[in-house]
Amino acid sequence: MADFNIDGRMKVKTLKANFKKAYGSTLRVYTTKACKQFADDEATLSDIRDPKAAGGKLSVGGNTQVGTFENKLSELYGIGVQVATPDDTKLVDNKLTLTASGK
Repeated sequence: MADFNIDGRMKVKTLKANFKKAYGSTLRVYTTKACKQFADDEATLSDIRDPKAAGGKLSVGGNTQVGTFENKLSELYGIGVQVATPDDTKLVDNKLTLTASGK
């Protein structure tokens, strides 16, 4: 599988849709690392990024573990993300790969 690319100009809804298409699982995006409030689908990642976070671009492969992916986004943008099952009923194990998370 090709790399999954993310940059700060991407809207939250586009990120979630591209993630679903690439891996089959659901991506939950939050405005803070604590995952307390869902991000607005119309906002860009730069809009919700913590001012102290670096921002920029990120490329991940399907063999990346869920926990590693969640941590990378947290570090880069200062936001929280969680990978959930395809039907969005529960979170997937952080030790699964992104590809396996949608199965």
